[in-house]
Amino acid sequence: MDDLIRLAAFNWINEQKEIHDEILPRKLLEAGFTYQNQRVHVIGPQGIFTPQMMNLPLSITTSPKSKYSDRPVKEGVFEYSYRGTNLNHRDNVGLRDCMIFQKPLIYFIGIEPGWYFASIPVFVTHDDPSRLLFTVQADQQSVLSQSERMEDTDATHWRRAYATINTEIRLHQQGFRFRVLTAYQHQCSLCRLKHPELLDAAHIIGDREDLGDPIVQNGLSLCKIHHAAFDKNILGINPDYHIHVRNDILQETDGPMLKYGLQALDHQKIILPSHHRDYPDRERLEQRFDRFLKAS
Repeated sequence: MDDLIRLAAFNWINEQKEIHDEILPRKLLEAGFTYQNQRVHVIGPQGIFTPQMMNLPLSITTSPKSKYSDRPVKEGVFEYSYRGTNLNHRDNVGLRDCMIFQKPLIYFIGIEPGWYFASIPVFVTHDDPSRLLFTVQADQQSVLSQSERMEDTDATHWRRAYATINTEIRLHQQGFRFRVLTAYQHQCSLCRLKHPELLDAAHIIGDREDLGDPIVQNGLSLCKIHHAAFDKNILGINPDYHIHVRNDILQETDGPMLKYGLQALDHQKIILPSHHRDYPDRERLEQRFDRFLKAS
């Protein structure tokens, strides 16, 4: 039963990501889902959480302002604190059993108060009682159906179903996107499109470059078309926040998308965040705009 509920929870989380995006609201997670006419909550008031229907923990959580010393230690590996100092507290014993039996868990990592990134699944790989810490390895879920054989529950079975990825990179990317889109009130800063599923957080300076920090001031909320146009230097944004469309694009004659979606933006001012502290950094815009001018 535990394994079937665990699988149902993983699939439900992935469905919510399709609906709500990678960063999920805590209220949704607290409400949970229905399994065999019973409510299954996937997150609880304590970091190590075992639903009533289950014998072993389903999830672990690190809140955005956690008092615990949870932290990433290397690619895809995290240290996760015991609950309290009692080695034999039922929650600590539960995580230890998850390690012994290699049961996969959900790791909810707080991005901002009330918003969480869900890493699925993670495995407890080491127990360090002297430091009151577990080591957690993050993996990435692939598609599994309810018809999968669940009686084979050792680590080999689960790792056939899941492939390791760099969770830290996804966490970094989704945290940046969440903060940028929130600053711009979930709309494209060029055309005001307000469908989050069609919006990206575009870097002004790429994250592998100097000044490419994952901060709101290095980001722009752009719809996917305008993000692509910005990346390909079809349009640029100067340090005074005005849009410039490349000359050859201005000379083209095509359909309404070109006319209204690109050409009409020329010399318009972008929509800025509501807080001045979140405005795009002028130094970064100047550096990026120079590249646009060279490409024009």
